[in-house]
Amino acid sequence: MKTLFLILFSISALSACTKKTDSMQNNSNNTTTTPPVVVPVTIKDTLSYLALGDSYTIGQSVTAQESFPYQLAAQLPDFKVTEPHIIARTGWITDQLISAINDANDIKGKTYDFVTLLIGVNDQYGGYSQTNYRVKFVQVLNTAIKFAKGNQKHVFVLSIPDYGVTPYAHGDDGKIGPEIDQFNAINLEESKKAGVNYIDITPISKEAAFDLTLLANDGLHPSAKMYNMWVQKLVPEILKQFKK
Repeated sequence: MKTLFLILFSISALSACTKKTDSMQNNSNNTTTTPPVVVPVTIKDTLSYLALGDSYTIGQSVTAQESFPYQLAAQLPDFKVTEPHIIARTGWITDQLISAINDANDIKGKTYDFVTLLIGVNDQYGGYSQTNYRVKFVQVLNTAIKFAKGNQKHVFVLSIPDYGVTPYAHGDDGKIGPEIDQFNAINLEESKKAGVNYIDITPISKEAAFDLTLLANDGLHPSAKMYNMWVQKLVPEILKQFKK
């Protein structure tokens, strides 16, 4: 009798273990792997942009889309930039830019997320005094800060390119280059005083002495390729201010 009991107990225990094992296997087979959550890359913000200047800002001799303001608007990572509002014209000296801003009714009372300013080459070319340039540059710089909602860190001044190395200058770089440097010394000094960002693109412009693909067909103004090189210097400086 005792022997029969032990046999029955063993069979019962073995059956229980088999059911437990089958249950564990079934649970294992039914386990599903949850796919990783994919976080879409979204545009963080929409930025408005005002560009102030002369022929270098409108992109004389290239298409509008090839000018540096449009290339910049298209290449700012993670941000959507509205179509640049441009106040610039070929041949403008600083005084004329100021007058054009004052006469532009479509921007009165408006502000922008960031502003670029590049002005002064025609002051040098026209033989205007550096004293006048300093006074008028400070005036237009303060105006740019106001357009940038009073935030000087959202204003980006570009240095004046050295057109003395271009075919248009007919080898007169010995005179033009040093004068451009003097005007740039003024806008750099005043930019530092105002606390705005300063982007030195003059060394890039000098590369045109050895690479004519950096110039437009007129042999004077930058090509889309050179403008893109400017943009590559601008982008990280702008991102420093907005990706915080």
